Amino acid sequence: MSSIVASSVAAQPKAAAAITCVLAALAGLMFGLDIGVISGATQFIQAEFQISDHVIEWIVSSMMFGAAIGAAIAGWLSASLGRKRSLILGAVLFVAGSLLCGGAWSPDSLIVARFVLGLAIGIAAFTAPLYIAEVASEATRGAMISLYQLMITIGIFVAFLSDTVLSYSGNWRWMLGIIAAPGALFLLSLFLLPDSPRWLMMRGRKAEAIGVLQRLRGDSAIAEREAAAIEEQLQVRQHGWQLFLANANFRRSVGLGVLLQLVQQFTGMNVVMYYAPRIFHDMGYDTASQMWFTAAVGLTNVLATFIAIGLVDRWGRKPILYTGFAVMAIGLGVVGTMMYVGIDGSARQLLSVGMLLVFIVGFAMSAGPLIWVLCSEVQPLRGRDFGIGCSTFTNWIANMIVGATFLSLLNGIGHAATFWLYAALNLVFIAFTFALVPETRGVTLEQIERKLMRGVRLRDIGR
Repeated sequence: MSSIVASSVAAQPKAAAAITCVLAALAGLMFGLDIGVISGATQFIQAEFQISDHVIEWIVSSMMFGAAIGAAIAGWLSASLGRKRSLILGAVLFVAGSLLCGGAWSPDSLIVARFVLGLAIGIAAFTAPLYIAEVASEATRGAMISLYQLMITIGIFVAFLSDTVLSYSGNWRWMLGIIAAPGALFLLSLFLLPDSPRWLMMRGRKAEAIGVLQRLRGDSAIAEREAAAIEEQLQVRQHGWQLFLANANFRRSVGLGVLLQLVQQFTGMNVVMYYAPRIFHDMGYDTASQMWFTAAVGLTNVLATFIAIGLVDRWGRKPILYTGFAVMAIGLGVVGTMMYVGIDGSARQLLSVGMLLVFIVGFAMSAGPLIWVLCSEVQPLRGRDFGIGCSTFTNWIANMIVGATFLSLLNGIGHAATFWLYAALNLVFIAFTFALVPETRGVTLEQIERKLMRGVRLRDIGR
């Protein structure tokens, strides 16, 4: 049995399950470090290589292209190698990509290095929420998957702080390369994880799966029942592509996952994550202020994520999404208006910064973690790898589009119109949530699957 963690805390199953989820969620920390670190480095990269905004967009977005490729192959990797080994592969690529970024000798080499990092993040972004959903109980599933998003926000904040400290020297190579150190620690921690009990059952290793469940649940009867439910579902093997072609209900869940990821990316959050210093520059702040305000964005992102973790299994998914989209629309709408009337004077500057932070709160408490929760919940087991692979691939393609177009939008339609555009999209997403998103709080994955496959409309499959 490959679980040092589980065996060491066998008398404390809740602690064992929590530690297991925390270690897996560290994949989100790596994700966040990579998202955040490029933000503070772009102005120094642009100065050293004397490159245009368009090339900077490619350096930023090349990671997302790599992540899309990583997400596309992650389903096959997680099914064949297992969730744990897929995470290990992602960690190896993350360390290698970070070192290559720090040693990049040209814009082209930096784009390639960022692509390698993207492969790592794409694999991890697919596998970590899937793994957590399969080891957590239904009572804590939402909070545990939200923990992954919390780790992303912590990674972003740590990267922003690191960038701020290193910005005084302008050493962008250290900014990009230093994240190899936590990557190596993450790699070592992965060897402490047990294999997913669902994956073990898929491989015919029932006794091992029950052993893992007993250590995570602390009750042999519960472990036996959960194993029996998994075994019943596994009577039909994973045939995601064939199921997609043959079953309209599965196509509905895949389509919902794709739409959810488009929604998350077009809230505009990663515009701020990738280009925060540029946004604060356009508000009239000097370089030092830009970097410290960027760190404030990261801290706000971390703190607001605790709102989602605390409420996701109490309020439910939809009420939090409604609140978040409304807050984001207001925040970006005001920032756009301030850009339109002109940000002259400290009062208008601080109002603009404050409303940008309000937008961050809206995302971190809602669409940030909850989209990942929902995408892991709505896919049936026999097509879960394929369904989550499609939605994660979509996430990164949309992410790439956002990263590769923001500066062009600013230069094309102007600052005010760009922020108003994203504000309007958040209003549209409120209607989307009402029409299509199910409420899955407190419902088992098996119950969701049964209703989906019976043809129950999507917004009702969690009732």
